[in-house]
Amino acid sequence: MVTWLVRGAGATLLALIVGACSHSAPPASSVPQVGVVTARATDIPVTRSYPGRLAATLTAQVRARVTGIVLKRVYKEGSDVKAGDVLFRIDPAPLQASLRAAEGQLGQAEATARDARLKATRSQQLGATGLLARQDVDDAVATAAQAAAAVKSAEANVENARISLGYTTVTAPISGRAGRANVTQGALVSPTDSNPLATVQVVDPIYANFSEPMAEVERLRKAEKTGSLKRVAADQAQVRIVLPDGSVYAHTGSLDFTDLAVDPTTGTVDLRALIPNADHALLPGMFVTIRLTLATAHGAFLLPQSAIQRGNQGAYVYVVGADNKIVRHPVDLGDQHGADWIVHGGIAPGARVVVSGVQKAQPGEQVEPVPYPASANAASARSSAG
Repeated sequence: MVTWLVRGAGATLLALIVGACSHSAPPASSVPQVGVVTARATDIPVTRSYPGRLAATLTAQVRARVTGIVLKRVYKEGSDVKAGDVLFRIDPAPLQASLRAAEGQLGQAEATARDARLKATRSQQLGATGLLARQDVDDAVATAAQAAAAVKSAEANVENARISLGYTTVTAPISGRAGRANVTQGALVSPTDSNPLATVQVVDPIYANFSEPMAEVERLRKAEKTGSLKRVAADQAQVRIVLPDGSVYAHTGSLDFTDLAVDPTTGTVDLRALIPNADHALLPGMFVTIRLTLATAHGAFLLPQSAIQRGNQGAYVYVVGADNKIVRHPVDLGDQHGADWIVHGGIAPGARVVVSGVQKAQPGEQVEPVPYPASANAASARSSAG
């Protein structure tokens, strides 16, 4: 009897303990929690990045136009020069002698012409009186004409010699930056030299040459026809330069030239941008990345990468419906924009798109939506602004 009472008391105590525990710790909810962002339609610039190379907008080779010895390099290598500034001086002595010889020949020709002209005049007078044969008169007139022509030829020789003498002072053909000299003092130069004396380049503004795949051009055209994209006019396309160290050049350029033909070997179209370069930070020959704004996506959505899922039938997202149940929405996925993706269609403005806890979300299941972390939303906003 005592044993039965002890056992009964123990069972009662155990039941009380279990009941107390059940009241203090209710069973956890089975509804999974997911992080969501609210989809908002906006206009998003569509950019592309291409490898490119910088080139001077104007390049002039400074060459010797006469044969001679270089007496002096006047300019400072790597400095800015103006058109007409003296760059080199070539020994003028041989050409000065040639000029004097041409001037002497001109004097002889002028003297001969005066004598021939006087003889022709007298012959015409005698011919008019019948004292001189007509043939002799014609010969004298022809000789005078030949002498006059010889004077013109001698004058041209003098002018040519004077011009050649002027070429001994080598000047800059354009305003720009003069590069390294290819000759030194004492070098013999001539117009037939393969290398120029120096090169002058205009680097402000500077060209950025790059190529765009024709397949990309066609894809943008199709997107433009569907209305999901609006292409930027060529004269309004913005160009940014990403330097080799990853930094973005401060000044924005514009598209300057688009080729009308496709390169059959590469399937690309050549393009050229014009970039301001007042501080000469960009140099010809540099390899850079061209970031080109090609179009604007109207009414698009910018979603984090973790919200985009992919299956056999394409990209899709999970959306939390009004009843807090998961709905799968196929989406028209665009380009990557910073850390996010551009979505052109498939969801409505205000939709609650699942970003975190996707592995817990299954179509038709009940979930508890909570706002996605503010830090991720802020990162998304910064990508959209950039």
